[in-house]
Amino acid sequence: MSAIETIHVDGEWRAAASGAEREVLDPADATTLATVAESDASDVDAAVAAARRAFDSGPWPRTPVAERAALLRRVADLLQRDREEIALTESRDTGKTLEEGRVDVDDVTAAFRYFADLVMNESGGRVVDAGSPDVHSVVVHEPVGVCSLITPWNYPLLQASWKVAPALAAGNTFVLKPSEVTPLSTVHLVRLLVEAGLPAGVANLVTGAGDPVGARMSEHPDVDLVSFTGGLASGTKVSQAAAPTVKKVALELGGKNPNVVFADACATEEGFDTAVDQALNAAFIHSGQVCSAGARLIVEESVRERFVAELARRAERIKLGRGTEPGVECGPLVSRQQWEKTRAYVESALAEGASLRCGGGQPEPTAHRPATGFFFAPTVLDQCHREMRVVREETFGPILTVETFRTEDEAVALANDTEYGLAGAVWSSDAGRARRVAGRLRHGTVWINDYHPYLPQAEWGGFGKSGVGRELGPTGLAEYREAKHIYQNLDPRPVRWFAG
Repeated sequence: MSAIETIHVDGEWRAAASGAEREVLDPADATTLATVAESDASDVDAAVAAARRAFDSGPWPRTPVAERAALLRRVADLLQRDREEIALTESRDTGKTLEEGRVDVDDVTAAFRYFADLVMNESGGRVVDAGSPDVHSVVVHEPVGVCSLITPWNYPLLQASWKVAPALAAGNTFVLKPSEVTPLSTVHLVRLLVEAGLPAGVANLVTGAGDPVGARMSEHPDVDLVSFTGGLASGTKVSQAAAPTVKKVALELGGKNPNVVFADACATEEGFDTAVDQALNAAFIHSGQVCSAGARLIVEESVRERFVAELARRAERIKLGRGTEPGVECGPLVSRQQWEKTRAYVESALAEGASLRCGGGQPEPTAHRPATGFFFAPTVLDQCHREMRVVREETFGPILTVETFRTEDEAVALANDTEYGLAGAVWSSDAGRARRVAGRLRHGTVWINDYHPYLPQAEWGGFGKSGVGRELGPTGLAEYREAKHIYQNLDPRPVRWFAG
């Protein structure tokens, strides 16, 4: 397969119909990693047509559940076979550390195995009591049809698996578009689907920009569902494009996530150390380029100064460098555009009165941190308040803002004072208080005395402008299905409603 043949349609790898190409950059030094095909609307049309044929007349939607599950398990095994290769690709493409790339491959493997097990353990439908022995009534679930799957640049392989695995388990066909910034691991995933024996036309891949590729995938009349993960502005456009054809839409649009720390969580040295350590993990894993990042530290006023001083001290010691280098703890931001956006947020925060405790810009270059790379030092901004842009908007970079509270009610009010509602955490040694606060937080995932773990068997998604629908868990499978009620009269007779 040629380096630019990254479009997969109806079982064949091809270049873009227009011949257009795009360079994919290594964010650690801005050199070219690969050259991929740059799709346009005509490539999308060809991919959707292939998926439509495969769904309407191909074998996959009618393949027995056991065979679909077996294919998902084969994909999981192939992912583990290629674990090191994929992890290296993901690290070089996104900038994350190699160890994070390995964790991603393992999480993707777990997602495929979970959905294989889920469909295998289902019953044949839900029997409905119609109140008559002469009626057999059952609700069954069928695949929704052709799915447009659009994934983000921060976790390209992981987010693809959250869509591809349930879509296939349910019997759908799809067109998949990774971010144009980080497409390489998704190309590898589609190669594994083919190797596992997926019929031609079921999985189709287009590489290219959101406009026109994602736009056409969202509006296409032969698409039955659009699942999108990304920013709020792009998600709004996806929803608007899908509306005229009234197709199903699932959106995961990020968050501005609170990490609430009560003083009692810091009453012991072990508790203090754990809360500070987890606040670092919440904010700076993958250089903060995480939709669920704990970018808003909301800490009780009585421990604020000690907590923030120690947090800033440790943040300054985070080892920045190329993600493939041993000992590196944080890699670069994904692109120059993301670097500039992060710097602009810091500048606006300082202009609005925030206090810079550490970071704030590009660190000094080293042998492992080239000056041409998109590195940004982990940044802690103290004395923040809700009116600041950096507190309101999703920064998607290594920026942690600090707000304080005195009472439980004030902590809850601050944590919920956001238009997003994806995730949040509460830290307290008082189990009753922790559960009480968790119950009041309007966020799709709430951690108590922890941050960031997720389970493939538990739903993921948010309230408010964090999106519509859920991924993972049984609900994540249900997104890719339609419910059908089949009512069978076992003893049909004339109704005699009309006399004539």
